[in-house]
Amino acid sequence: MKRRTLPVATAFAAAATLLLTACGGGGDQSGDSDAIADSGTDKGAKKPTKPTEPSGAPAENKLDGVDVSLPEEMNLVFDWDKPEDKNEAAAMDDAANYVRAIYHGIDERTTDDAALVAYSKGQGLTYGRTQINARLEGGWTATGTRRHYKATTRSTPAGDAVEVAFCVDSTKFHSKEVKTGKVIKGTPSLTDFDHFDIIMVKAPTGESLWQASKVFVETKAEQCR
Repeated sequence: MKRRTLPVATAFAAAATLLLTACGGGGDQSGDSDAIADSGTDKGAKKPTKPTEPSGAPAENKLDGVDVSLPEEMNLVFDWDKPEDKNEAAAMDDAANYVRAIYHGIDERTTDDAALVAYSKGQGLTYGRTQINARLEGGWTATGTRRHYKATTRSTPAGDAVEVAFCVDSTKFHSKEVKTGKVIKGTPSLTDFDHFDIIMVKAPTGESLWQASKVFVETKAEQCR
């Protein structure tokens, strides 16, 4: 795990250089892409309190009413080591919960999932809702294994914002038609590899809750192959 200190202005400037598109559905032809939205709103979203993480329980379990559990067919693997810094470790945990929340919304077929509201705000919330809505409109869910790896973190000097960057391998993660159960697979290619850069910020209502405020994705990421 690499750790660096990141000035506030630099954090967002660096992230802004990445492509504003997102990870695809494993090279399939379903249209299952994570293209980022140019507009959207989080109006009406309630500010959550931080779920208390149960001792010895996996992060995907239900936490104080905020459910990020997923069906067995949606296997999200986070193959990374936590940083030593307490804030960065907490931000990384909630970056993973943010990803889980998006797929929980897909599974529940709603863009107003409580977990997504808990683990994101602003553009991060808009992004999550866009990903869910794309699959709702297409009539798809997801199945298979999505691997997250090569994670790095860096913090602002004040420690109130953490950049969590990581690679995603979707070669074994596919779209699935909700009505028919048909799994749509494509030929594995560079389109299955993406690099995410998520700016996590401390939630004002929770001592240890971190929310995704910005999401930037580089598609066809050679460095993740």
